[in-house]
Amino acid sequence: MPKLTREDVMRLVAENNVRFIRLQFTDILGIPKNVSITVKQLEKALNNELMFDGSSIEGFVRIEESDMYLQPDPNTFVIYPWRTSDEGAVARMICDIYNPDGTPFAGDPRYVLRRALQEAAKMGFTFNVGPEAEFFLFNTAPDGSSTLHTQDQAGYFDLSPIDLGENARRDMVLSLEKLGFEIEASHHEVAPGQHEIDFKYSDALDIADKIITFKMAVRIVAQCHGLHATFMAKPVFGEAGNGMHMNQSLFQNGSNVFYDPNTPTQLSDIAMNYIAGVMKHARSIAAVTNPTVNSYKRLVPGFEAPVYIAWSTQNRSPLIRVPAKRGLSTRIELRNPDPMCNPYLALAVVLTAGLDGIKNNLVPPPPCDQNIYEMTALERWEIGIGSLPGSLEEAIEELSKDEIIKGALGSHVLDRYLEAKLHEWNAYKTRVHQWEIDRYLNLY
Repeated sequence: MPKLTREDVMRLVAENNVRFIRLQFTDILGIPKNVSITVKQLEKALNNELMFDGSSIEGFVRIEESDMYLQPDPNTFVIYPWRTSDEGAVARMICDIYNPDGTPFAGDPRYVLRRALQEAAKMGFTFNVGPEAEFFLFNTAPDGSSTLHTQDQAGYFDLSPIDLGENARRDMVLSLEKLGFEIEASHHEVAPGQHEIDFKYSDALDIADKIITFKMAVRIVAQCHGLHATFMAKPVFGEAGNGMHMNQSLFQNGSNVFYDPNTPTQLSDIAMNYIAGVMKHARSIAAVTNPTVNSYKRLVPGFEAPVYIAWSTQNRSPLIRVPAKRGLSTRIELRNPDPMCNPYLALAVVLTAGLDGIKNNLVPPPPCDQNIYEMTALERWEIGIGSLPGSLEEAIEELSKDEIIKGALGSHVLDRYLEAKLHEWNAYKTRVHQWEIDRYLNLY
């Protein structure tokens, strides 16, 4: 996409009768936040003169150090297609966050990703990503609250009239295209009420911005259809969960460095090093790519979720799959992330893991082309296949021991992220859940 300048933004605002601009950023959990300004304040914002109180934002700063500056990225300017009216349109720009002294704020997730991308750039690489985010569409109750009742009983790739979410999904695609997305495919997923919309790969910072925008757009359009869209990893027991597979590649001078036509797999040594790095750190990065208690309800055998740390060019049961296309399309697909993650932090830690593999010339184990789901625990142990953490608590413990991944997050984000996740785990494990009531109340 062409880069936009501040002059382009001013022109587009005037041409499209924009009256309000939302200056958007995310907290460390990946929840979007925004400050809305009128068009009269736009020039001030573009001059990086707008401050906000960061003390109330999850993982940011203390009360005594609360003033922060928002620096809008002109290239993220879009006009919301669902907010146009005779009274004026609403636009959005995503912001970087700066300290009052003009230095980047260490707690800004966007800065964490920028820092990882700078490390890749020092090695001569650019990092491209293509996500595949899944979501459920649920009916809403008469009072507007969300339910777990789906519109349909359709399955993978089904058509209407079985797929009753098709109209909503079509409007989502049209809205996303107006927001600058190049949509490659959309379809019904495995579970009833589950859907997927895939958009074209791009550089990692652009994709992280797009993931935040994608989730917001899907939920807003769903509301317009009287539905609730959720990216929760496992909303329905006994059904497949929502994943967000990440297709990744490294480029150098316009060439895909994962591709080597002279090897049996046509994968380069760099690709193999990268795979090895991701596998080495898989258990610790899970705390970021699968960041909630609910994430680990999805990561269980039997629902096509990747649990086992292995790689393959032939099947979908391992953690890492290498799709068949080669040349510029050569890539690895990391299958465990879910769409509840903060995309800036998730991409930063995955890239850092892969770069660690390249720096240290790590070599992955042989590919596992068997169906790992059908292997016994002994068979997996004999060929050295480990597994991802089984709970958020276990993932937090792994992250706290991994100096490379801790360094990718930085001490500010790491400390506040671990604090938030430990609080989440403690709140969960001390709560009495309905399953316990159903199982024990009358039995004992």
